[in-house]
Amino acid sequence: MISAASKQDNQADSRALLYANAAALLLIMMSAFATIYSTHACRGLYAQLQVLESAQWYLQEDYGRLMLEQSIWASHRRVEAVARDELGMAAPDLAAYKVITQ
Repeated sequence: MISAASKQDNQADSRALLYANAAALLLIMMSAFATIYSTHACRGLYAQLQVLESAQWYLQEDYGRLMLEQSIWASHRRVEAVARDELGMAAPDLAAYKVITQ
């Protein structure tokens, strides 16, 4: 025969096992949802990174073009041509040079 104390111990053990299983299931579900959220956030951030890298590439390309344009506009040959043609400037004759002694 099974005593009343033994039945209560078995019920207490089965109840404790049920709570432990429920807690384990809850922890597993929380871990699964955390993994899903983390993966989704990672994909969103990666997509944003791709957009920013694309924008950076276009900006680098524009910067290179602007640097090339600046070097063309500031070249000595072009400055000299603008000074001669548009401003009417010319290099002085060697006879116009005067040496000043101290």
